[in-house]
Amino acid sequence: MIRNTTLNRYATLSIMMHWLMLALFVGVYSCIEIKGLLPKGDHLRSLFLGLHGMFGLSIFALVWVRLIGRLKPRPPITPALPTWQTALSYLMHLALYVLMIVTPLLAWLMLAAGGKPVSYFGFFLPAPIAVDPDLAKQLKYWHELLGSTGYWLIGLHALAGLFHHYYVGDNTLTRMLPKR
Repeated sequence: MIRNTTLNRYATLSIMMHWLMLALFVGVYSCIEIKGLLPKGDHLRSLFLGLHGMFGLSIFALVWVRLIGRLKPRPPITPALPTWQTALSYLMHLALYVLMIVTPLLAWLMLAAGGKPVSYFGFFLPAPIAVDPDLAKQLKYWHELLGSTGYWLIGLHALAGLFHHYYVGDNTLTRMLPKR
């Protein structure tokens, strides 16, 4: 992903990827919440669980493109942030990337350990580990814990952008907004 630093904003592809990832996260979390509201045995539960997995694997696939894009220089924040805010920003982004990589990996391992196939757009992923119901339960715990942590990470990330835009008055948020 190429970024346009002359205009102090990310390139259109980077901006589109950022907001696409948000839409996929909304899909992941919406599907799992709706599934939880449905009674056990309802056929819609499996539909929403399947969509949850498709959205999650899509996040996992696209995160690698985003990581490659992060190798390029980013448009500067103006005025420049204090060092402690820059450090927090890097930690937040690291945590979000861990979320986008580790959570789907845990799901894949959990399903494999539970003896369940993992399908992605009609392709079945190979089981990386042997069936082990006890391990599947442990992996489910970690997958759900990391998923629950994601609510906080995404919320804090959004609040930080809004704080910088409306209170600090820098270009942190506008660098990632589509052109008007």
